[in-house]
Amino acid sequence: MRSLIVTILFLCSTAVYSQSTYQKNYFSNGNMKSEGWITNGRKTGYWKFYYKNQQVKKEGHYKRGRPSKYWYFYRKDGLKDKEGHYKNGKKNKWWLFYDKEGNINHKCQLKNNDKNGYCLIYKMNQLIKASKYKEGKKIKEWTDLSSFKKDNNLIDLYE
Repeated sequence: MRSLIVTILFLCSTAVYSQSTYQKNYFSNGNMKSEGWITNGRKTGYWKFYYKNQQVKKEGHYKRGRPSKYWYFYRKDGLKDKEGHYKNGKKNKWWLFYDKEGNINHKCQLKNNDKNGYCLIYKMNQLIKASKYKEGKKIKEWTDLSSFKKDNNLIDLYE
């Protein structure tokens, strides 16, 4: 009987402690600053952050208080600034970076916040340069598409 009571109290306290609440934070002017889910005192699930002008600043998912999955970042004018994957709170896989007109400026493969793989540089939506990195250090660079294709298997760009 005593162990049954202890088990019930434990389950009740765990259920109360792990409840999720939707939190909204505001700037001093009353405009929304951020909104999303809190579980066990940490950000979890989908979150959205805003500039004071109410444009979306960034949006994405949290897991155990750290960014995870795919995130989008925006400039104050609403155009995309960058977007990419997080894993365990660190930038991983492909990240896309945009110019002030909203076109892709460059995209890079990242691992644990460092360039690790290819970085492709664009101008007016045309590939103009490519580099390859290993753990944040540049190991090769190509200044034209034909030399890049000659040295690389293009399937590597899809990983």
